[in-house]
Amino acid sequence: MGQVLDIIKERSSTRGYTDEKLTAEELDKIIEAGLSAPTGMNKQEIHFTVLNGDNPVLAEIEAEKNRLRNLDKLEHNFYYEAPTVIILSAEAGFKWSQVDAGIAVQNMALAATELGLGNVILGCIYDALHGEKKAYFSEKLALPENYEFEIALAVGHKAVTKEPHTFERDKQVTVL
Repeated sequence: MGQVLDIIKERSSTRGYTDEKLTAEELDKIIEAGLSAPTGMNKQEIHFTVLNGDNPVLAEIEAEKNRLRNLDKLEHNFYYEAPTVIILSAEAGFKWSQVDAGIAVQNMALAATELGLGNVILGCIYDALHGEKKAYFSEKLALPENYEFEIALAVGHKAVTKEPHTFERDKQVTVL
């Protein structure tokens, strides 16, 4: 099996990180993987906002997510205390933005895995970033005009490990 297929099988969602920051080179490689993703009509509309895990806006997003879900403070925040969170946003109303962002975030997750970093793809803050505070969070995250949140990636050095998920090929695949 080729190296890409090995990385795909190796990747799992990391829900615990050390305090060690990413190097500039690690972050650059992850962002480059996202920028290299194909986009519908080659529009290249995905924008990447990189935040340190201690950025105050992340705590505000966490609070809004919890408020909307009627949750008390949880053991972990939505990004599991990762030292880096990357917000992917895209042009509002473009038909393929959600698909394009999904492809980009998967590229980034696989690149992070290849670098030996843990990561978790995050959609749980979608309602918080599309709700009544949408304009506020868009400004705080410096999203380009007419752009909106699509998906995010938390990334850092693993403090915990998790086996990749299993699947049942016979139940999940139909060949006609």
